[in-house]
Amino acid sequence: MKLRAWILAAGAALLAAGTASAQDAVVQAGYLLAKPGEGYLRKQTITVKDGRIVSVQPGYHGGEKGVPVINLRNAWVLPGLIDSHVHITGESGPNDRIKTFEDTAVDAAFDGAAFGMKTLQAGFTTVQDVGGSNDAVFGLRDAIAKGRIAGPRIRAAGQAIAVTGGHGDINGYSPEVMALFTGTNICNGADDCRRAVRQQVKEGADVIKITATGGVLSNTRAGLEQQFTDEELTAIVEAAHAMGRKVTAHAHGKGGIDAALRAGIDSIEHGSYTDDETIALFLEHDAVLVPTVLAGATVTGWANEPWLPAASKEKAAIVGPLMQDMLRRAHEGGVTIAFGTDTGVSKHGDNAQEFALMVGAGFTPEEAIRAATVVASEHVEMWADIGTIEAGKFADIIAVNGDPLKDVTELESVDFVMKGGVVYKGGK
Repeated sequence: MKLRAWILAAGAALLAAGTASAQDAVVQAGYLLAKPGEGYLRKQTITVKDGRIVSVQPGYHGGEKGVPVINLRNAWVLPGLIDSHVHITGESGPNDRIKTFEDTAVDAAFDGAAFGMKTLQAGFTTVQDVGGSNDAVFGLRDAIAKGRIAGPRIRAAGQAIAVTGGHGDINGYSPEVMALFTGTNICNGADDCRRAVRQQVKEGADVIKITATGGVLSNTRAGLEQQFTDEELTAIVEAAHAMGRKVTAHAHGKGGIDAALRAGIDSIEHGSYTDDETIALFLEHDAVLVPTVLAGATVTGWANEPWLPAASKEKAAIVGPLMQDMLRRAHEGGVTIAFGTDTGVSKHGDNAQEFALMVGAGFTPEEAIRAATVVASEHVEMWADIGTIEAGKFADIIAVNGDPLKDVTELESVDFVMKGGVVYKGGK
């Protein structure tokens, strides 16, 4: 029987009990990339119980009576993928500016539930959300964790900490409107930035996100360089680390990236103007780069979109074309790179398009997959539970019909998705 037929039968059996209930199962894997970076294991059996992997054994074995056997003997089987940079509650498009006024946090959470399901069915079983309404993102994260709705596991920053008028603040509306929409995440001066970090921790942030430089989609001609002072950056890092939170920084311009790294930032999102000096700082501070090349490719294609504000078009034309070459330099320089897409700029469910862009920047397919599994699991501080297929970890398992180490675009069409022992996609 062909792969899709086997998956359909097994998936139907497991889904019968509902999407929130983990089911015991036996998965027979023809080609198993259990630990990306170490190559395939052939003809393996994965035993799943109570949502976790009990064992991975050579050969094909059955389970206890009544336990479904999922036949992936003709499939390439991998750990669930991890996207370290998404915005799960939104998606860029013509209605962005008006949605600011029309949508509530409840609307955003429901949007996020729909986008989350697209993400999960694309094979991404865990994501890190680095910018959105606190109420919407934290509520969605918690509902998924409690099994109330289906979606990827979420590690969330909530709203990004930013300076007045900077990327992450509200821009491009009347002063009266902007005054109403300015949140507690906006800070000025070292002490005020410490306050903003503590407030985010209080409200439920798993990680602190800041906008260290200007950004493309903020409707302001404020450039792409450093926006926090060095003193503010240091205060943010100190306050976050004191409360057990890592800090990640949106950063395009070299000066802003370098300043954030010198201040002890744990990771950089985008990193567009990274050069040799910046690479040395990444290595010195053991910091991680989340490159989001897909976002660069996406905004490059928006040059003629009438809905994109003029200030954003100007910045998109500058930044977008830089990002793949930046990634090539960082990879060659030995920077630790975790897979991340900035999905929400690009469309949810298309996350895996980042893999081909990484390969175009010099990664082997297995290196790119490792960045979205082993490395990303460490980056989002979940390495004990996800990132590989081995005993004790969550049963986050995906499968495709072709060998992704020969053609990484196979991951753009995932055929089977299990998260925490629950099958969410079984093929058609």
